[in-house]
Amino acid sequence: MKQLTMKELSFIEDEIRAEEILGKTINWCASQCDDQMLKNELEQIAEQHQLNVAALSQYFNQSKMIQ
Repeated sequence: MKQLTMKELSFIEDEIRAEEILGKTINWCASQCDDQMLKNELEQIAEQHQLNVAALSQYFNQSKMIQ
């Protein structure tokens, strides 16, 4: 189990939020796109951001705060 400071945990939470927002925004852009190639590319990028959210969340959940 990883031991992190409160500042490090806050940073990870911020990164998770940023990745969620990016993924959702890019996915929305893809849904508005008429060009199928560009739409597919945007969907792949959005999926990568969602995978980043999963990885960061797992790291966060496996960590504990140190004083």
